[in-house]
Amino acid sequence: MVLKVLAAAVNAVLPSKYYVHAFISILVIVVVRAFARGRTTNRERDMHARVVLLTGGFTPLGLTLMQNLAQRGAHIIALSPKPVQDPEVEILINLLRSTTKNDQIFADECDLTSASSVRSFCSRFLTAKETRLDGIVFAHEYQQLGSIIGRQDSAILTQERQNASLASFLILTLLLPILLVAPAERDIRIINVVNPFYAAAAPSFSPTSKPPPSSPVFHQEGWRSLQMIVFTRHLQRVLDALPSGGQVPKTDDSTIHVVSDKVQKSNIVAVSVCPGLSRSDTIAPLLNAVRGRNQSIFGIVLYMLLQPFLRLLAKSTTSAIQSVLHVLFLPTPFKSNARQGTDAPEEVLKAGALYRECAVVNLRIQSPVTADAADAQVPDDGELGGVHLGQAVWEGLEDALKEWEKVNPQGDEKVGCDDGLSVDTQGS
Repeated sequence: MVLKVLAAAVNAVLPSKYYVHAFISILVIVVVRAFARGRTTNRERDMHARVVLLTGGFTPLGLTLMQNLAQRGAHIIALSPKPVQDPEVEILINLLRSTTKNDQIFADECDLTSASSVRSFCSRFLTAKETRLDGIVFAHEYQQLGSIIGRQDSAILTQERQNASLASFLILTLLLPILLVAPAERDIRIINVVNPFYAAAAPSFSPTSKPPPSSPVFHQEGWRSLQMIVFTRHLQRVLDALPSGGQVPKTDDSTIHVVSDKVQKSNIVAVSVCPGLSRSDTIAPLLNAVRGRNQSIFGIVLYMLLQPFLRLLAKSTTSAIQSVLHVLFLPTPFKSNARQGTDAPEEVLKAGALYRECAVVNLRIQSPVTADAADAQVPDDGELGGVHLGQAVWEGLEDALKEWEKVNPQGDEKVGCDDGLSVDTQGS
């Protein structure tokens, strides 16, 4: 009786002649949803005793990434623009510690919009008792800057984009010496997380010709993303060109395969990662549906109304971090697990590459017209615009950094706070 009533109700809502249409519609939705979510990493790695420095740790993507790394035992130092005594920072850190059962999660104050604050943090870190770093993840440049709703000061947005890139460049410049003197056996990774609009700037990218403030927000964001992708590739060229005597790690473990230094010459690997379109970090800022001075009521309402489509077509933060986890978990060419009883090659991390959807992106960027391979200071592999484009981006960042530091003289540095969340008191 109950089944008959249920069948009658179903037929009243959806006549039997529409069953095939309904099935096909559901199938299409499932397939589109699976495609939009992207790939999930099939790798895993024990992160215990590995120290990861994370910028942008208090963005939606950064918090999800912190949680996943903490669950695997990582020792995390998250940079916060707010003082570590701020209630929001304390609550989030304590919540992560309790839910992941990992007490090795710390915050340290570092305003990435201020060169003096960045120098102050790096100075505190370099003079601390423990200066080990196994990874640096620059996640602060992933979050969207600029909106398609409302009016925003283009000059301010342009400066914010530049400051974010310069903060990454300055941190690397100051911390690279301790990475270079680390034991050759240590697997060190530098990861730049970039926004998904790099393709918009690829056809006309030039490091000496920034897009005007009046250009579309996607082009400006794409230029910023592409700049850091090219910089990361050139950073790997520089690392590989350094003297490599004794860099191939020695091991007595027969299950570890150590490859030739022709494949990878440095134990430091730099890669770029694009997590794709995220609801929280990409779509919401585009609609001004985030808390802040430019918050738009119309944008918030529109964001809520679009939720059914965004849930289908855009990623959650859990899906977005999969590519970041993939490049953290993949073995490097230096050390890869030997597969017993099979000739199948194992996937290894490609140094200097751009990753998206847990795979390498073969992005073509035009090299400078006047480029001459004979003038290159490091070998030219031709990837991501080649060595001359990489050098131009590097030199452009150096020049911009000098101007940025003039605006933020070193004497204006903030004094670090020595408390339970700061770098100065972190455990070994």
